[in-house]
Amino acid sequence: MQPSLTKRSIAEFFGTFWLVFGGCGSAVLAAAFPSLGIGFAGVALAFGLTVLTMAYAIGHISGCHLNPAVTLGLVAGKRFPAKEILPYWGAQVLGGAVAAWALYIIFTGQPTWTLGGFASNGYGAYSPGHYNLVACILAEVLLTFFFLIVILGSTDQRAAKGFAPLAIGLCLTLIHLVGIPVTNLSVNPARSTGPALVVAASGDFWAVQQLWLFWAAPLVGAVLAGLFYAAVLAEHEVPPVVEQPVTYAA
Repeated sequence: MQPSLTKRSIAEFFGTFWLVFGGCGSAVLAAAFPSLGIGFAGVALAFGLTVLTMAYAIGHISGCHLNPAVTLGLVAGKRFPAKEILPYWGAQVLGGAVAAWALYIIFTGQPTWTLGGFASNGYGAYSPGHYNLVACILAEVLLTFFFLIVILGSTDQRAAKGFAPLAIGLCLTLIHLVGIPVTNLSVNPARSTGPALVVAASGDFWAVQQLWLFWAAPLVGAVLAGLFYAAVLAEHEVPPVVEQPVTYAA
């Protein structure tokens, strides 16, 4: 029996909290730590590990979307009911926002802290590599597209059972390795919203002003992936032939 929508939404809240706290926390607290910083590779691995661990922890409860783009992509791929999008989105965004504020409290416990970008996503002057708007849009759309293809493929009924969390977690690691220099990598509107709100609360509104891209591009990429998978890669079974009952003459 499937858990109630309330229980599934609560699971999504905690799962997304863990993703933002673990992934963004690694970027804010550990990426450039003196002499022992984990760098881009460590941050990428941290994001992958958050999804991997939560997929095993709550996958059987909510499906472990942790991402409004994933939820929408699963709707487009005919894997999730459209009527449940808003509760999932609300739980995901709230979980990401609470995680960002919890991380902020920890971060400001250091006596010499300066907020900086706080792991926010950006383009142009706020891109880590100063990539322009077109490059950032294309990167976010493409990387979200392939992330959803891996999610849909690894959770297909024909796929090997029990390995989906590994494939999804490693995929998220890989796309972070590619995308961090471009946009700090989002592919997840909830992940982008939390840090942007923290930066805005400090009086710097650039992350909120650029937040539209990190909603629009992942959602577009996810929908394209869902539609493509459903139309081309999903198993399309031929309807079974119903034999006509044999009638016997009296």
